[in-house]
Amino acid sequence: MSTPVSAPVGAAPATANEAAPSAGRRAADLLALTKPRITLLVVLTTLVGYWEGRSAGTDLVLLANTLVGTALVAAAASALNQYAEWRADAAMRRTAKRPLPSGRLQPHVALGFGLILWTVGAAWLRLMVNPLSSGLAMITAASYLLAYTPLKRVTSLATVVGAVPGAIPPMIGWAAARNELGTGAWVLFLIVFLWQMPHFLAIAALYKRDYAAAGFQMLPVVEPGGQSTGRQAVLYALALIPVSLMPAFLGMAGRLYFAGTLLLGILFLVAAAHFMLRPGEPVRARRLFRLSLLYLPAVMALLVWS
Repeated sequence: MSTPVSAPVGAAPATANEAAPSAGRRAADLLALTKPRITLLVVLTTLVGYWEGRSAGTDLVLLANTLVGTALVAAAASALNQYAEWRADAAMRRTAKRPLPSGRLQPHVALGFGLILWTVGAAWLRLMVNPLSSGLAMITAASYLLAYTPLKRVTSLATVVGAVPGAIPPMIGWAAARNELGTGAWVLFLIVFLWQMPHFLAIAALYKRDYAAAGFQMLPVVEPGGQSTGRQAVLYALALIPVSLMPAFLGMAGRLYFAGTLLLGILFLVAAAHFMLRPGEPVRARRLFRLSLLYLPAVMALLVWS
C-alpha cells in the first residue's frame, strides 16, 4: 500500500469530501490549472494572427489545428506556472483558493499534467501545422516559465519580460498561415505587447498587497507611491496609439479599423492618465484594468472585420 501524500504546506485541511473528490471536481480543478480565460485570449489573438497572415482563403483544418495546438501549449504554461508558484499563491488572498494552494490537487499532478499538455501541444503544432509555429509556441511557454516566473521575485522589469511571451501568439497564427514572419506579424506582436503593460500595471496596483505578501517585486510594491507605475502606464498607452494604427497603413485593415482603434486608443490613454494622477486610488486602477479588457478584443475584432 502506498503512503498517502500530505497536503501542501499552508493549504487548508482537507475535508471528508475533499479527501475523495468526485471526477467532476477533479476535472474542474485540472481545468482551473489551465487558466481558461488567459488561454481563450491566447487562442483569440492566434486566430487574428492567422486571419491577417492568410494570403488566400481560410484553410479551416489548418486553422483548427493551429488553435488546438496553441491552446494546449498555453494551458501547459499556465499549469506549470501554478506548479512553480503554488506556495506564493497560498500567500495571496486572490489565489489562495486555487487547486494547489487549497490542497485539492497535489503539485506533482499539476507538473505531470502541464508536461503532458506541453508535449502534446508542441508535437501537434509541429506535425499538423509547421515547425515555425511549434517553435514559437515553445519559445512562448519557455520564456514565460523560465524567465518571467522566476524574475517576478527579483525585479519589477519582470513585467516587461512577461509581456514578450504574451505577445507571441498572434505571430504563431501568422506563421501557421504563411510559414514565415512578415512585417504584419511583428506589428501584431507590438500591439499586444504594448497593450499588456498598462493592463499588468493596473492589476499590480490593485493587488500590490498580495504581491508584496508573496514576495513579488512588482512596480507598485517596489515603489508604493505609484508615481512610476502611473507614468509607465501613460507612456505605454501613448506608444500604443501610433503602433495600433500601423495595420491601416500596411493594408491590413481599412478606415473603420483606423477610426475605431484611434478612438479606443485615446480612451485607453485617458484612463491611464487618470490613473497616473492618483495611482493610489483603487477605483482608477480598476477603471484602467476594465478598459484594457475591452480594448484588445475590440481592436482585434476591428482588425478582422475592417
